[in-house]
Amino acid sequence: MGFFDFIADAGSRLFKDDDPEPEVTKPIAVHIKEAGVMTDHLKVDYKAGAVTLSGYVPNQEQKEKAVLVAGNVKGVSSVQDNLILGEPPADKAEQEAQVARANEEAKSEPSFKTYTVKSGDTLGKIAQEMYGKASLYPKIFEANTPMLKDPNKIYVGQVLKIPE
Repeated sequence: MGFFDFIADAGSRLFKDDDPEPEVTKPIAVHIKEAGVMTDHLKVDYKAGAVTLSGYVPNQEQKEKAVLVAGNVKGVSSVQDNLILGEPPADKAEQEAQVARANEEAKSEPSFKTYTVKSGDTLGKIAQEMYGKASLYPKIFEANTPMLKDPNKIYVGQVLKIPE
């Protein structure tokens, strides 16, 4: 749970730049699913560059990917992560309690480290900075798949997950 900042001018283009308040909730939800993120009852809200994700994901890895995929969309400046780990409960009261706990946890620190790509960066350079060894770049690439399709194709402003 948490709040993540992104660079609004970087990322995948899913809607027109000249639309002041575009209808992006559906395209972002589709973009997340197309990236292979497994979600249950995914809800995407968007207002003035801020995306809020809620619903259920099976594990932490899927949760982190959902946040990164949503945040790396052109026009998105922040993502509020209200995703809940696990399956949705059958009992409505328990589901409401889980949502309340998730909203409380969302105010805490982010659950994973990120890196914003700068001009001149490569995955090797980022790995050198983060781990002390450029040869560990595949670790960063794998953590950001399927968002990254080629380790040589990253762009300025892209936010990458940095695994421990």
